[in-house]
Amino acid sequence: MIMHQTISEILQKAGAAVRDHVYSRLQAQDITNLSTVYREAREDTIFQIDRNVEEILLPLLEPEAAKAGGIQLLAEGIGDPEAGLLLGVEKNQKPAWAVIIDPIDGTRGIMYNKRPGFFLAGAAPWKPELMLSDISVAVMTELPTGKMLFSDSLFAVKGKGAQGLRYNLVTGKSENLLFRPSQANHLRGGFAQITRFFSPGREITARIDDALAEALYPDTLSGRNMILEDQYISTGGQLYEMLMGHDRFVADIRDLLYAKLAAEGKPKSHTCHPYDICTVLIAREAGLEITDSRGRPFDARFNLLDEVGWIAYANKEIRHTVEPVLLGLMKKEGLL
Repeated sequence: MIMHQTISEILQKAGAAVRDHVYSRLQAQDITNLSTVYREAREDTIFQIDRNVEEILLPLLEPEAAKAGGIQLLAEGIGDPEAGLLLGVEKNQKPAWAVIIDPIDGTRGIMYNKRPGFFLAGAAPWKPELMLSDISVAVMTELPTGKMLFSDSLFAVKGKGAQGLRYNLVTGKSENLLFRPSQANHLRGGFAQITRFFSPGREITARIDDALAEALYPDTLSGRNMILEDQYISTGGQLYEMLMGHDRFVADIRDLLYAKLAAEGKPKSHTCHPYDICTVLIAREAGLEITDSRGRPFDARFNLLDEVGWIAYANKEIRHTVEPVLLGLMKKEGLL
C-alpha cells in the first residue's frame, strides 16, 4: 500500500505540473498559436499546446521513477508509441511499474480556452502483457481554462475507493472534494448522450439517440422532461461529468461505428484510445457502471494505439433500463 501511495503522489505531482504549465500558457499566448498543428503522430494529432509537455513531464518523472522501482512510461506524444520510455532503471532491469498517460486529454477544447482538459494517468505493476484492468492507481487532474480559479484532481487506488481535491489556483491551497455519481434511476431531465463530436456516421448515432429516447420516455419528445445532451470533446471530461453527478449516461461507440463505415468504404475519424480512458479505475471505484461498446465488462490493452469503445451508466438502475434498448438499437443499425 505504501508503494501505491508513492506512485499516486508521483502522478498527482505530474498532473499538477502539467496543469500549471497549461494554465500559464493559456494566459500568456493567444489561441491562434496554441491551436496550430505541431505534428501528426500515430496516436493522434499533436498541437502546439501539447508540444512542451514532454519538457515538463520527463524531468519530473525521471528522478521520481527510481523511488518507485522504475517505470515504463507510455504517453501520448512522448517517445515511441509502442515501446514507451524506461525511467529510473538500469539497462536490462525490469521496472516495477508501467504507467500510461494522456498529458492533455481534450486538447481541442482547452487550446481554444473554451473548456477544461484533463491530465490522465494510470499505473499498473509491471508485467510483459498488461490490460487496463491491471491498473491499480489512477489520477485525473483538471486542466483549467485561463479564467478559472479552481482545478479538481480525482484519484483512486484499487479497492480503496475514489477521492478528490479541489485546488485554488490563486492561493495554492487545496481542500477535500466530495463527489458521487447521480443517484437518479432515470434519464428524464438529466444529461445523457451518445458521443458524436466528430463528423462521420452522425446520422446513425442520431437515429439511435432519438429511438432510445422514444422507446424509454415517449413524453420527452414533446419537450416534457426532455433528455439533455453535452458533447464534451474529452473522454476524461465525460467521465468527470459522470463522477460529479452531472451526467447520467454516456455511450462512446465510435469503434463500432467507424468499423462499419470502413467496411462500407466510407471515411472514419478519431476514436477513443486506451490512454483516453486509463482512469476508468476511478469511475469503477466511485460506483459507475462501465462496459465496452458491446455491453461486455470493459477492458482494453495497455497501449496507445488500439481503438476502444465504452458505455457508462451512473448506476445499476439506469443500466438496467437503458442497456437492453441501446444494444437492440445498435444491432438494428448494424453495429453489433
